[in-house]
Amino acid sequence: MPAQMLASLIRSKAGHEPVRLGLILGSGLGHLASAVEGVAIPYEELAGFPQGGVSGHNPTLMIGQLEGVRVAVFGGRAHYYEKGDPAAMRLPLEVLKALGAESLIATNAAGSLRPDIPPGELMLLDDHINFSGLNPLIGEPTDARFVPMTAAHDPDLRAGLRAAAEAVGVALPEGVYAWYSGPSFETPAEIRAIRILGADAVGMSTVPEVILARFLGLKVAAISTITNMAAGMSDEAISHEHTKSMAPLGAAKLERVLREFLRRLR
Repeated sequence: MPAQMLASLIRSKAGHEPVRLGLILGSGLGHLASAVEGVAIPYEELAGFPQGGVSGHNPTLMIGQLEGVRVAVFGGRAHYYEKGDPAAMRLPLEVLKALGAESLIATNAAGSLRPDIPPGELMLLDDHINFSGLNPLIGEPTDARFVPMTAAHDPDLRAGLRAAAEAVGVALPEGVYAWYSGPSFETPAEIRAIRILGADAVGMSTVPEVILARFLGLKVAAISTITNMAAGMSDEAISHEHTKSMAPLGAAKLERVLREFLRRLR
């Protein structure tokens, strides 16, 4: 179903007030969706929305008020590793744009490559490395596919998030996120390679969404919740269960930052 038709369906359920901001929730962060005062729409009711799923995600779209700002919260995302489609989140983001949003904040769970950003901390992305080489715009027939990525992570949104973090006393260092396709975790040799290239954290999402958001004209920022040290950086055993168990440590901090950020948008 085309994005405009889906947006009309969503407005019929959630009202016609334009959405100001979209938020994509990463692993272990689904509780933020329940804080939205509004309407919950399961992805299965939205034709073309991703029907796969990863444990720790809640495939529901929440439309409503959070700290007095009209938001659209995606309780789950589709990952490339689920079906081999880097553009799996294109339709949801097209719908977000059709609902009136101008900005997107993506969150994810990530592994740290920096000892000074341990599990339980947050990292604001100031840039990324598409180490996978995949791109959600492959096959796009128009010249709009040639998207400039010099300031993909919007400076103004990042400044707002830094100010919000400082106001609530949460450390928010900035760094470069490297995207691997997954679903297997990285090898210690791969981690050594991307450290040399300048990466500060590694994960299996977000980069396709940033590319799609810029293609659609949305401003975008992203925050990682650090759930583990990357392979070879510590003796901890890395697993998805470990990721899910550690994500809540940073989620409480992330919620404080996002709520303060939204209060400042009113």
